[in-house]
Amino acid sequence: MTQSLEDYLERIHILLEEQGRARIRDVAEGLCVTMPSVNRAVAELKKLGLVEQQPYGTLKLTAEGMELSDQIHERHNLLRRFLCKLGVSEEVAERDACRMEHILSAETFAKIRQFTRGKRG
Repeated sequence: MTQSLEDYLERIHILLEEQGRARIRDVAEGLCVTMPSVNRAVAELKKLGLVEQQPYGTLKLTAEGMELSDQIHERHNLLRRFLCKLGVSEEVAERDACRMEHILSAETFAKIRQFTRGKRG
């Protein structure tokens, strides 16, 4: 799974949470990309069994897609909160969390989780 596909999956997740639906147009707008780019990404996500779509309709996450998007979204939110606790502005924390969520090891992520929950060590 590429970083880009993770971003698409997370955006679909967010749209479903916030609006109750996810359309190609909404994903494109949210990620500042073209609709053909979203169509290509959705085709890949469908091949991976993570997304379903009615022809020209809304997007739906499969059970596997929901599980993975939950993990990605949790990572993103935890990193954003962590950066804000360090005094980073909300805007910069959001942007940096989006970049960091893709590259941190499971070990580092686990330590950040412990740290933000007040369990250091």
